[in-house]
This record gives sequence, structure tokens and C-alpha cells, in this order.
Amino acid sequence: MRARRFEWEGAAETALALREWAAASAPPVDVGEIFDEVVTRGDEALLELTHRFDAPAASLQSLRVDPADADAALAVLDPALRKAMEAAAANIREVAEAQIGEAREVRLAAGQRVMLREVPVGAAGIYAPGGRAAYPSSVLMCAIPAQVAGVGRIAVASPPGPDGRMNPLSLAAAALCGLEEIYAMGGAQAIFALAYGTETIAPVDVIAGPGNAWVREAKRAVYGQVGIDSLAGPSELMVVAGHDTDPEWVGLDLCAQAEHGPESPLVVAAVEEQVLDAIAAAAETAAATRPSVADALLALVPVPDAEAGIDLANEYAPEHLELLETDAALLAERVTTAGCVFVGRHGATAFGDYLAGSNHVLPTGGAGRYSGPLGPGTFRRRIANVEIGEAAARELAPHVDALARAEGFPVHGESAMIRRKR
Repeated sequence: MRARRFEWEGAAETALALREWAAASAPPVDVGEIFDEVVTRGDEALLELTHRFDAPAASLQSLRVDPADADAALAVLDPALRKAMEAAAANIREVAEAQIGEAREVRLAAGQRVMLREVPVGAAGIYAPGGRAAYPSSVLMCAIPAQVAGVGRIAVASPPGPDGRMNPLSLAAAALCGLEEIYAMGGAQAIFALAYGTETIAPVDVIAGPGNAWVREAKRAVYGQVGIDSLAGPSELMVVAGHDTDPEWVGLDLCAQAEHGPESPLVVAAVEEQVLDAIAAAAETAAATRPSVADALLALVPVPDAEAGIDLANEYAPEHLELLETDAALLAERVTTAGCVFVGRHGATAFGDYLAGSNHVLPTGGAGRYSGPLGPGTFRRRIANVEIGEAAARELAPHVDALARAEGFPVHGESAMIRRKR
């Protein structure tokens, strides 16, 4: 791992230094050319781009996957893996269902009523990373909240392997969710196809799911044409460690996060210098014998006390935050910006990635300051029903008229005032 020790400069200054350090290692990405190709040439461009970037060994005729292929992948799934996938799906669904709120009616002083209610979007696009690796967990994490939200049409896209076929584990997860609109396409081109549509792909209303820098920039480009969950970048982990934290456990936690790639920044904050040294050594030892662990960035930050570690976390807004201090539960109450907080020494981020029931599609890059985990709310929109009776109209109209004329919109005032004449 590429470890670097930072000096404590205060929470805000240290967090800024960490972000700048991580950003410096990320290569620039431009998706403009792919946008032009997909939007102007549709299916033809999608097939060419998929062949170029994902499936060079395949002769592609269609990107639509037959649902029967997904059912077949589920049928031959290893029993232990299927049981784990079903357990994950059940936990994700139970947590998602707990997030659906009831309609709320507000009666105001003049007598008017405002009904606040939520309705699902018409169609959702789910992106699951794939290609060289499979991410069936991402299919579950995105599709199940969309189903709980009540979305009528869900289209899932995931890049195929070199042979042009989607990974069977992702297909099995799609079948487990009952999804039938499946496309073997990935990258920025998949995002543009879902947002704008092609000859065979109808556009969606919201796109959700994790992806690489190309997917992130494509989601940024289509925001406004469609809704998105977040601009998720490289996965992140911050650990606040205590004097009795087991360095071997933390070393494995860091290595697990580094499996996402060399762009995933890792941060460890601790009061004692020897704790930082022990964790760094444990992470290096573990990484040396595990080929799946990438050469990720590792920041070691000495903090004055545990509370300062929380202040740093709130300024840094990490995607995942592990609190391994003795009084972790109390410290957790002060956390305001992390995407997901794992409280106590047994709370490894890996549980949240798969089985805890929380969602692993989380804000990164500091976006936790204004957004949170993916959930049913990502796929729902609020509607306000306003009922104004005769008495309310008579009382409110003069105030509307005064405000409207002050803003230079006198006809707004007339529109309200005429209701007082009948």
C-alpha cells in the first residue's frame, strides 16, 4: 500500500489535505465522445462500444439478455451462495420497507389542507459493475429498494465479459429479484443509453448504481435529463482506532476495501502513534499475501483525542466509517456526514457490503455532506395536493395579492382575488 503519514492541522485543514491527496491520483475522464456516439447512433454505437471496451472476443447482435438465461444462472447457483444471496435480499428488503413513509396531511390556520404524498417514478435504470468481476450484491442493493418503492419498470445493465455474456452471478441476482429487462452493456455508454434511450431501450426516469470513473462522469452528464442516486466515485474507508484496537482486524478491513482498486483511499485516525504503526504494518503484511488487494492509498493521521477523530470524519465525510474506539456507540451519535457508520470492534465494512441490510451504494468524495445511502426514496418523488376551500381563499387572497404585486406579478394577485367575488 502507498502509505503516507499526515500531520494534524485541525479537522477541516486535514480533511482538505486528504481529499486533495486522493484526487491527485485519479486520472482525468472525458465521456463527451461516448455521449455523442450513443445519442446520435443508438444501438449501433452501443454494440460497437461494447465490443471495443468489454467483449472483444464476441460478435454481438443484441445487448438484451433473455430472462431465461438469468433463471438458468439462478438454478445452477451453488446452494451455499444462493442461501447467502437470499439472506442478503431479505435483509435489504426489510430495511428498505422500513423507509417507506405514509402520506401526511397538514391543516393550516385559514382552513386549507396540504396533503404530502409520495409516488414511485415510472422507470428505473440499475447499473451493476461487471466484466472481469461480478457484483450480484449491487444488483440486490439497487433493484430491491426500487421494487419496494413501487417502480413499475426496472432495467438492469451490467457489462459483459470478453465473450459478450453477462456474468452468471449477476444474472442469478437479477433472476432472484424477478427482473426481466436485462442488458449486457456497461460503462458510460450504458448510462447514456438508459437516460436517452435507443431503438430498443426505452429511457428511464432515474439511474442508480455504483461504477467506475467513466460511469460517474456519465451520470454527471445526464443529471437533469434523469435523476441519479449520487455521483459515487472510488470506494472509501476511514477508521477511527483506539488503544485496544486489534491491528490485524483493521489491516484486513483496509485490505478488503483495497480490493475495490488502487483509487480507493483508506484513512486511519488514532491518538497513539504506535497504533498507527501497528495497523500500517498489519495492512502491509496482509496485502503482501493477497493478490486481490490493490496498491491503494493509505493515510495515517494522528489526532489529539477521539473527539478530534470524529471531527475529522465529519469534515472528510467518508463513504464508510468504522469506529473501533471503546466508547464507539457514544462517538457514533456525533457523526453527521459519513455514508454508513460501523459501530464497535465487530462492525467490519464487509458486513454492510453484503448482509447487514444497509445499502452499500453510498456517497463518496465528500458527498455525504448532502446525501445519504441509496434507498426507496431514490426512486420516489413527493407530490403536494393543495385543497383551498371558499373560506380559506377569502382569507388568503389579499396576502397573495400584496406579495404578488410587490414582486411585479399583478395578475397573480388578480387570480387569487377573483376567488373572493363568488
